[in-house]
Amino acid sequence: MKAEYISPSVGAKAFNCPNCHVYAKQDWYYLNAAKNKDGFGLQYSNDNFLVSNCESCDFPTIWLGEKIIFPIHSIAEPPNKDLPEEIKSDYEEARTIATLSPRGAAALLRLAIQKLCAFLGEPGRNINTDIKSLVEKGLPPKVQEALDSVRVIGNDAVHPGSIDLKDDRATVNKLFKLVNFIANKMITEPKEIDDLYGTLPEDKIKGINQRDKRTESA
Repeated sequence: MKAEYISPSVGAKAFNCPNCHVYAKQDWYYLNAAKNKDGFGLQYSNDNFLVSNCESCDFPTIWLGEKIIFPIHSIAEPPNKDLPEEIKSDYEEARTIATLSPRGAAALLRLAIQKLCAFLGEPGRNINTDIKSLVEKGLPPKVQEALDSVRVIGNDAVHPGSIDLKDDRATVNKLFKLVNFIANKMITEPKEIDDLYGTLPEDKIKGINQRDKRTESA
């Protein structure tokens, strides 16, 4: 089972590091500046700047208030490896701008969900209708509620490029998770089952097929 990705947040004792993506303990410090040997600068401290240092990779994340300013693109988990390349590209672009422009990232992720629905055989014009169809094909019904919670469906939000003025970092984090969740349920898990089934000996597969035929004819 895939481990839950815990997004970084100010003051949290542990989260998935924006640098190495490992869930790890974080040590927090105020960012200070000091006079160097050439005489440039003065001793300086600003409570608005914080550093969280990852105990896994020993790399810093720099915060200005609640925003990550370094690294710039990593508030969300990486994209599912089985996503089509075009959707991965939208996802990665959203990761790049999510801290600076949550609304822009949300628009890209809604577009990515629409493209993903089309890749999975749906019309790709209305997220609400597409998700309902995917639920009938095995996607958990709770996904519909999750989409409601991030205002993906309803009004004009189903159209690519539309922007909800209330989109914020919390909404964007949910959208990242939704893209990967849908991909995991509808692409990765079936692929893993097919791979597992393919490892069975040929005589076992024939036996299963014959059993299924007897069941269908009964």
